[in-house]
Amino acid sequence: MKTSFDVFNGDADGICALLQLRLATPKDSVLITGVKRDIALLKQVDPAVAQDVTVLDVAMEKNRAALDNLLSQGVRVFYADHHNPGEVPDHASLTTHINTAANTCTSLIVDKLLDGRYREWALVGAYGDNMIATADTLANKSGLCDQDRIKLMQFGTYLNYNGYGSSLSDLLFAPAEIYRLMAAYPSPFNFIAERPDVYATLEDGFVGDSEKAAAIMPYSERAGSRVFMLPDEAWARRISGVYSNDLTNRDPEVANAVITAKADGNYLVSIRAPLKNRVGADELAAAFPTGGGRKAAAGINALPAELLNDFIDAFHQRYPLDT
Repeated sequence: MKTSFDVFNGDADGICALLQLRLATPKDSVLITGVKRDIALLKQVDPAVAQDVTVLDVAMEKNRAALDNLLSQGVRVFYADHHNPGEVPDHASLTTHINTAANTCTSLIVDKLLDGRYREWALVGAYGDNMIATADTLANKSGLCDQDRIKLMQFGTYLNYNGYGSSLSDLLFAPAEIYRLMAAYPSPFNFIAERPDVYATLEDGFVGDSEKAAAIMPYSERAGSRVFMLPDEAWARRISGVYSNDLTNRDPEVANAVITAKADGNYLVSIRAPLKNRVGADELAAAFPTGGGRKAAAGINALPAELLNDFIDAFHQRYPLDT
């Protein structure tokens, strides 16, 4: 018997994009997700049993071979994303909604498709993906008061924080688990009110890990760019991406790179372009093995130790103060 698959990034954007879709169109599906940086997910779908596949917030370029295989075997694929897709195949069984603009994300793409039907979940995803200005504008248009807007921003930040780690064991909640916990709620406010235990776990973890990160001094600093080095510990892996966003939001003219040591001797890298010049992060990351991402925010999953100094030099050169 054929079945449906939902393949989604384990961060706030991927989870909230799927929440909106399944609230609008319920479907009994197999969930495939993982930690935020685990994006080669489509290969986990078995074309022999797949009837249709929904893919959200997962870069097509990194999954092209698996996508081609599914399409060649008659599987229908719906693909919504905001990462650089590479060459998009022209196939009758493929429906795409891809927008790589620096001020959008997959949750906002889905929000537009659904005419804002589950706008509050879209805002959680957008805030979590650090689309602060865009989300604020949309929240104001939706008539949300400042208190509610801030609550959605906090929830998005906590949810995004939960997605970072080298493995599921680093996370407070597995992405599939927290998606299932939230799936029955048409609004994040309903979820926060009825599951304060889950919300408190996310909030307490975020606050504790943030306090540890705040004590870290820059590892390398030049006019226009800063590099921070975090230790090989679970709290550091969890906070790395959200910490990168926070650094960027605090000083919109400065680029930031947060480098986290890994047990195998390699490094995990989060790159954030300045808010006032949200370009170049994807190209910089792609110049190194296992690198990729978006124009404003990108990363390297396993930077070899021998390339650490090369990356730091390239990062500083890419983001001088006058960019």
